[in-house]
Amino acid sequence: MTHRLHDPESRAFASDNYAGAHPEIIDAIVAANSGHQISYGEDAYTERLHEVFAEQFGEQVEVFPVFNGTGANVTALQSMLPRWGAVVAASTAHINTDEGGAPEKVGGLKLLTVDTPDGKLTPELLDKQAWGWGDEHRAQPLAVSITQTTEVGTCYTVEEVKALAEHAHSLGMRVHLDGARIANAAAHLEVPLRAFTTDAGVDLLSFGGTKNGLLLGEAIVVLNADASDGLHYLRKVNMQLASKMRFISAQLIALLTDDLWLRSAQHSNAMATKLRTRLEDAVASGSAPALGFTQATESNGVFATLPKAAADRVREAYRFYDWDAARGEVRWMCSWDTTDADVDGFVDAILAALA
Repeated sequence: MTHRLHDPESRAFASDNYAGAHPEIIDAIVAANSGHQISYGEDAYTERLHEVFAEQFGEQVEVFPVFNGTGANVTALQSMLPRWGAVVAASTAHINTDEGGAPEKVGGLKLLTVDTPDGKLTPELLDKQAWGWGDEHRAQPLAVSITQTTEVGTCYTVEEVKALAEHAHSLGMRVHLDGARIANAAAHLEVPLRAFTTDAGVDLLSFGGTKNGLLLGEAIVVLNADASDGLHYLRKVNMQLASKMRFISAQLIALLTDDLWLRSAQHSNAMATKLRTRLEDAVASGSAPALGFTQATESNGVFATLPKAAADRVREAYRFYDWDAARGEVRWMCSWDTTDADVDGFVDAILAALA
């Protein structure tokens, strides 16, 4: 007997990780569940997965399914660098702020961070840390990691990724892209996934699924084989090798079939746009004078400021996170299953708290 332990009507705007798995993903897991399949990736689903990713990113790709985003990032970056290597990243990058030091503690990598106004690195910002080659006293900056979309909800354009990749490669550095919300970026830019990855010069990619409807699972995608080595071993060393890999692969296949990845991302982006628009209208009308916005809304997140007392009142009905408590900045995230009614109810709660 199944015992539900939560209210299925509960809604939140704290994280796209709060949402359940998409029904099409659950169907894919069920379909893959019958009979026996060879473990550790020698199954029919993982074989098909390589074909599906090749359709999106090019025939040269190699795909390594893993359990989670931190595992994908750490393992991917390890494969790109020698022991003395360092990674340049924005100070807001997930690898720097939200992975418990795993890139450094588990991966043995030095992170060289740069402050950015919008979460995005540029060639000029890269140069702030891309120096000191040959200096035995300095960890060698041999890779750059960018996040698409960024942790503050902004999106690199295709041209911005190309310019950064070209500059990094000219310095002898490799380029990693943390694509936890890569689908939201493609939906916002209205371009194929390969446009700002393979075709823009990205060498290695962490492909996100959990934030876009998967039960669990991400993938390390090698776009340039010359930029990565040892993933066959590193995935096991980092405890990211699934024995029943068919269940991760089946989900990723379903996500990339019939544009489920795009449909889900378009919807979550649209809900964030609606949330932002309704609140902007309230500010313009004078009914929410204490509300402000700190970043452009270019994916499924809205970053705003409001008084702490008002935020606490809203949290009585809807959970969400502080982003920078010192200045009253909060983050509101929409998901593949956020509805118009959810947004309307949330907006009403915010306006009532501000009144």
